[in-house]
Amino acid sequence: MCGIAGYWSPGGLSADAGAVLRRMTGAIRHRGPDDEGYWCDGDVGIALGHRRLSIIDLSVEGHQPMRSQDGRYVIVYNGEVYNFPELRAEQVREGATFRGTSDTEVMLWAIQRHGLLEAVRSFTGMFAFALFDRAERALHLVRDRIGEKPLYYGWSGGTLLFGSELKALRQFPGWQSEIDRGALTTFLRYGFIPAPHSIYQGIHKVRPGTILTFRDGKQPDEVTYWSAREVAERGRAAPLNGSEAEQLEALHGLIVRAVRREMIADVPLGAFLSGGIDSSLVVALMQAQSSRPVRTFTIGFQEAAYNEARHAKAVASHLRTDHTELYVSPAEVLAVVPRLPALYDEPFADASQIPTFLVSQLARRDVTVSLSGDGGDELFSGYDRYSHVERLWRVVRVLPPAARRAVVRGLRALPPHAWDQGLRWVRPLTRALGVRVTGARLHRLAEVLTAGSPEMLHRDLLSHWRDPEAVVRDGIEPATIFADPPPREALGDVRSLMMYLDLVCYLPDDILAKVDRASMAVSLESRAPYLDHAVMELAWQLPPRMKVRQGQGKWALRRLLDRYVPRALIERPKQGFGAPIEHWLRGPLRDWTAALLDERRLREEGYFAPAAIRQRWVEHQRGLRDWHYHLWDVLMFQAWLETQRPSGAQVRPEVVSAVA
Repeated sequence: MCGIAGYWSPGGLSADAGAVLRRMTGAIRHRGPDDEGYWCDGDVGIALGHRRLSIIDLSVEGHQPMRSQDGRYVIVYNGEVYNFPELRAEQVREGATFRGTSDTEVMLWAIQRHGLLEAVRSFTGMFAFALFDRAERALHLVRDRIGEKPLYYGWSGGTLLFGSELKALRQFPGWQSEIDRGALTTFLRYGFIPAPHSIYQGIHKVRPGTILTFRDGKQPDEVTYWSAREVAERGRAAPLNGSEAEQLEALHGLIVRAVRREMIADVPLGAFLSGGIDSSLVVALMQAQSSRPVRTFTIGFQEAAYNEARHAKAVASHLRTDHTELYVSPAEVLAVVPRLPALYDEPFADASQIPTFLVSQLARRDVTVSLSGDGGDELFSGYDRYSHVERLWRVVRVLPPAARRAVVRGLRALPPHAWDQGLRWVRPLTRALGVRVTGARLHRLAEVLTAGSPEMLHRDLLSHWRDPEAVVRDGIEPATIFADPPPREALGDVRSLMMYLDLVCYLPDDILAKVDRASMAVSLESRAPYLDHAVMELAWQLPPRMKVRQGQGKWALRRLLDRYVPRALIERPKQGFGAPIEHWLRGPLRDWTAALLDERRLREEGYFAPAAIRQRWVEHQRGLRDWHYHLWDVLMFQAWLETQRPSGAQVRPEVVSAVA
């Protein structure tokens, strides 16, 4: 796992090109503290830089930038190709010889022998790399199938810049880029910025599963070498044959193989363990293939609603892992908040970013690689909202527009706190029925009842600010995947449509971005076996009944886990990995929040219309409504904006006092 950065100036390199490149890679040293390397061609104007976190082949033979044996290609590469031992064995049979044992050499040989497109299709792993073809004078930027590894690019004047993180691009001399107000509106809706957009105008994310090729012109050619949409549609059109037992065996075999491959490392290795289905199955399969106890790591919180540590401890005890848990104090958790803008590099507002960083920091004390259960929810129907949307859509689609409008008016007739007062008389009954009804939820229901399609209903449930264009000055929200999803008929049902939308948007741009930045901030490599493309492709071939039974998702994963862990340790309501932001905003973060949301400040900065933000802030402080999602979005932008000032990143005194 590493960090890459570089630039291409067709007019040639300046005399200080090496120093510029070192500043760019120095900004992402945390991604690769073990080694650094640079390669420049002044005649062509290309400069490639690399920071290395040594995982495979710790010797100098794994040093990058690396040239192909014929001298045609030069690569800087971030990630892991897990099937490189099999590819290497095939290449040796073809007559290949190697200096070292790294996967980078294997990649270059495959590219040299078969061409870039065929080679990339043969790679199983997570990767983002820049490859310069000296013969064709072409620069290729390549990102893995599902977007585990980040890669940004854009122009500064006539120079093409690229890098693993935006902070590398900002080191280029004369860097100037305006904030993209369209991207900001999207951020307020989701709490993250979907690819290909970034927070800066003219700076983009390489889309997952694509190769961008730059030649003389500024606009790249884009080739999709793997399409999640095609995989989903093909899988639903040609479901897996065989009995349930045979389908479970097929799935089990692929996940076992993925885990085995991802356990290859020349450094200490462990796993994140929440005690939920996804991570527990990964750890169980790791332990089954290990001759010694696997290192597992969990963060605990004093607040019961956010604490999974006791469940993880029970699973770890059963599997006999070498388990480490750390209960963190509120002060330790809050101390992370001032670091978030620098960690995430562009506005990012998934509050689970805080515990994700803390568990990464904990694991890094003992290991350099950690496996996770990311991807299980999106591939095997784990999110509760899938059931909510299915039920809601069944109601919404049969309600005449007039009836729907009448219901919406009725739900909005009372403010949330008034509904709560009235509902207190029936709350024992709703609790007995397993339904939690609140005024805020009724108002949320009123919002989503206006959706005209299941994908828009799903989007509305994911949305924080429902009308971000009304909050961002001059902001026009760009189109996202929700505007052009595959037809529902091609995927078979509403639930599959939602899983697809999450797979191509929420997973790469929220979950995987969160894990990458949090883990790489402490120089830890995180691997996700469920995102092996063979596992993803088989998951889409499984019939719906293999994923959902009696409203409960992840049926196949649950049955596989039964082989290793007693069901009593696992079966419980799904619990998110979050932090009590709503309480902090009224408590230890109150002064910090008040300063960042100061009405005069918002007006002078000119990005937001202050009225709606101030209204939510006041209502949240008074306990009239929980607006923490909306406020955290704005706060994460405001805190990030402070790091963009010419004086550099400054933490306001209010934050320091809040976390002291």
